[in-house]
Amino acid sequence: MTYDPNNIFAKILRGEIPCHKIYEDERVLAFNDINPQTPTHVLVIPKGAYASFDDFSEHASEAEIAALVRAAGKIARDAGLAATGYRILANTGRDAHQDVPHFHLHIFAGKDLGRMIKPAEK
Repeated sequence: MTYDPNNIFAKILRGEIPCHKIYEDERVLAFNDINPQTPTHVLVIPKGAYASFDDFSEHASEAEIAALVRAAGKIARDAGLAATGYRILANTGRDAHQDVPHFHLHIFAGKDLGRMIKPAEK
């Protein structure tokens, strides 16, 4: 997957499209998903131009990686999600249905999320 500088998250980072910010620092932006799949659905994105988790894990600096992980944890704690639980998801590539070619984490919470995926058929 190639990074597209005109993807929706790049436009949000440039201020071309508004978002409801939950968190921001020099390396990370987090905002509510406009089409939430759970009562709490936050998107956490690095400000750098990384197409996927694979791209981010290979090319991001240690500071960028640490900032993203710490931001996701802070967002969950600040929202009080640790008491009942939450899920962090990153889709990478076609088979995982990554829709936006900018690496991002989803934080899902606010209800029983059930199993992560169905067990494999034998």
